[in-house]
Amino acid sequence: MPKMQYPHLFSPLDLGFTTLKNRCIMGSMHTGLEEQAQGMHKLAAFYAERAAGGVGLIVTGGVAPNLAGCGFEGSAILNQASQLDGHRGVTEAVHQAGGKIALQILHTGRYAYHANSVAPSAINAPITPFTPHELSVSEIEATIADFANTARLAQQAGYDGVEIMGSEGYLINQFLVVRTNQRSDDWGGSLQNRQRLAIEIVRAVRAAVGEHFIVIFRISLLDLVQDGGTFAEAVQLAKALEAAGVTLLNTGIGWHEARIPTIATMVPRAAFSWVTRALKAHVGIPLIAVNRINTPDVAERILAAGDADLVSMARPLLADSQFMLKAEQGKSEQINTCIACNQACLDHVFEGKTASCLVNPRACRETELNIEPAAVTKRIAIVGAGPAGLSCALSAAQAGHQVTLFEARSELGGQFALAQLIPSKAEFRETLRYFSVMLALHQVEIRLNTRVSAADLAGCYDAVVLATGVTARALDLPGADHPSVVNYSDLIAGKVAAGLKVAIVGAGGIGVDVADLLLHQPYTHSGHELSQYLSDWGIDKQLNQAGGLLPVSPTQPARELWLLQRKKGKPGAGPGRTTGWIHRQSLQRNQVHLWGGVQYLRIDDAGLHLIHDGVEKCLPCDQIVVCAGQESVSTLYGELQALGQVVHLIGGAELAAELDAKRAIEQGMRLACAL
Repeated sequence: MPKMQYPHLFSPLDLGFTTLKNRCIMGSMHTGLEEQAQGMHKLAAFYAERAAGGVGLIVTGGVAPNLAGCGFEGSAILNQASQLDGHRGVTEAVHQAGGKIALQILHTGRYAYHANSVAPSAINAPITPFTPHELSVSEIEATIADFANTARLAQQAGYDGVEIMGSEGYLINQFLVVRTNQRSDDWGGSLQNRQRLAIEIVRAVRAAVGEHFIVIFRISLLDLVQDGGTFAEAVQLAKALEAAGVTLLNTGIGWHEARIPTIATMVPRAAFSWVTRALKAHVGIPLIAVNRINTPDVAERILAAGDADLVSMARPLLADSQFMLKAEQGKSEQINTCIACNQACLDHVFEGKTASCLVNPRACRETELNIEPAAVTKRIAIVGAGPAGLSCALSAAQAGHQVTLFEARSELGGQFALAQLIPSKAEFRETLRYFSVMLALHQVEIRLNTRVSAADLAGCYDAVVLATGVTARALDLPGADHPSVVNYSDLIAGKVAAGLKVAIVGAGGIGVDVADLLLHQPYTHSGHELSQYLSDWGIDKQLNQAGGLLPVSPTQPARELWLLQRKKGKPGAGPGRTTGWIHRQSLQRNQVHLWGGVQYLRIDDAGLHLIHDGVEKCLPCDQIVVCAGQESVSTLYGELQALGQVVHLIGGAELAAELDAKRAIEQGMRLACAL
């Protein structure tokens, strides 16, 4: 009965030779497990948990069809029978859990991070240092055969299908557009020639696997790069792919080198389903919508509106492997929602680390990090309800301990409660919602507005966990007590009004957040939000322009801002390898003064005096926001130890570094498992 809340999402899809039990596909995402020793065993556990969680079809991370197609030396490849055993372990685990799984075949082309990269033309990608080798005709033909070979091997390994990666700027996409394909032979020049590789690969794959095998093609509908393809060209390709034997079309958005955010948290939910809808009138096979679909309500809305036949979610199923099961059972409020921060998933992958999830540290650690029932029930006191304390409290309660959570403030969340007030981090409130619901479900006693002393705790609990977090570090500078000086927490919380000329001292993640707050109004989940996003980033809603790009109008900010840092270099990157460029671009577009290598001198009625580029200057600001780091201030740890109490430190209370919710949440969970 509860599943009727989402009738379209839980409607089966009959593909003729097989049926998907619902309309949710777990989209492809590289985890880093693929290349590890015992990695396929861990990958099997990772995918099996998602299959048991009810997803209709899983698509693996990208696997290369040949050595040239590998993303880096030693990355995942399937090109010979000797590699099948590890894959069979994955498919068997998924099938035993009641799921279906497809292998993504990915040739990275000029995006490969190795010296043997190849491409339609020898043109460097801006995101790698290697100049690719231009494929010869015989090499192109061999590549087509390699795709077919990998598809055949995937079928032998027990996969239910394959996805051919033809978007995001990888090899097939590189052949499609003049930006990267400047050939003059039968594989370049005319549109028909540029589309030839994609069509020939699909024909070869279909011939290799027969009719009763899922073949998905991930097609780029918006390249979002100069000299990219047009939507009309994508329609023509989609029709040809349907004729060539594709089962499903997955609609990709944006190249990796595009300088438009498409999946980060500041992107509106379901920001591109309208593009998928535009293609529906032209083909008869099912279409998959992608990007920033992170709740069952959003998924249902897309499907009910007829924008797509299926929805693809990757990161939301990192955040909660039981996403679909909870939605089906009418327990959507218990879903641990993906906040699109990218800090533990994409950032990790691009740094060569194993992917995980900020809000779910168990992701990709299913064989090592599990909350087991406690052998002995303990009374646990947790002081501080920021990310570390919330994580520890929930995990300890899930293990069966009796947990009391103390918080001096009137609300849960700590620094996360501030973060949710930043326009580009509005999704963070979903994490606080999740913890609130789950703490109540697991009967954690919560005492807000309660400051505790060592005497209140010692001897009353089997263990005390201090997660008291951090406080903003004061500015050590003559005039630091001037009325124009405020700390970031007071400004974000709305305790002080923002000035019109503001200097932000400290350009780490918090400084960037403050700039974001002062420059923008938050996007809301509405049509107006989408229109504003498309306008801000120059995306062509009419689908007439090559690459889907429009000129971006100059922004007239409401305030003049200086973002300052002591260290040399241009500030504004903020945390996040895959999102820092978004912050920088937004700051530059809004004419923020980005000054590095600053030496602060003093503050007075004239403003902030400093030295920049060897010149003494005075910024005529009416407000100075201090984002100069944090420090731990609690003395409880030493006091409790002196009283003989078992006590643990986690989160910012243990290490007052740049705020790191990823570390805090994982640390809280790991400690709870060890209590």
